[in-house]
Amino acid sequence: MTIWGNVDIVKIHREGRNTLATVGIVGASLTLLVINLNQPTWVIVTMLTISVVAVGFFAWFFRNPPRSTPSAIGRIFSPADGTIVDIQRVHEGEYFNNERLKISIYMSPLNVHLNRVPFDGEVRYVKYHPGKYLMAFHPKSSELNERNTIVIADADGREILVRQIAGFLARRIVSYLQPGQAVTAGQELGFIKFGSRCDVFLPPEAKLLVTLQQKVRGGETPLAQG
Repeated sequence: MTIWGNVDIVKIHREGRNTLATVGIVGASLTLLVINLNQPTWVIVTMLTISVVAVGFFAWFFRNPPRSTPSAIGRIFSPADGTIVDIQRVHEGEYFNNERLKISIYMSPLNVHLNRVPFDGEVRYVKYHPGKYLMAFHPKSSELNERNTIVIADADGREILVRQIAGFLARRIVSYLQPGQAVTAGQELGFIKFGSRCDVFLPPEAKLLVTLQQKVRGGETPLAQG
């Protein structure tokens, strides 16, 4: 892994390569256009700056940093990068239909948006739900927004539900998992484009290892001990 300052220099995730190429081509084309139209130097410099900043933003957004998930029996790791914005006991009605411990992780546009599997197991359930595009930190976004629900069970039958939730800017949720698939902690689970949220529903007896407003890293930060 190459380090520059405190920033990981990493590859671009495949979900963003077409977007990045499109932004780069559009930016280069517009810059060449203002040059060919003999626009003032400040116009050319401004257009070039905007193009470079746009490419830089999308490259940063779609970055795919290497992660190393520790081997720890019973640990449930964060499926997303972001900030813990909610921890509470709620009734989960889509799959469990009982009380669960919910941890909500808000992903700003500056966070890594690749989601990861929280622990080793087998995929039991995957379901996509179309919906609204409320702000991702809105309390009702978990129930009303476009979302994708994934349930994974470990070898002891313990089940964890991960819900990918689209935000105000997000318009595409991608899931890479299928029912019956064996998965390992840290493996790619899916991707959400732009501001979004990820909720994790744990067994009520799970021991919390995070607090509100804590920053977490997908595949590396333990959320709870089962």
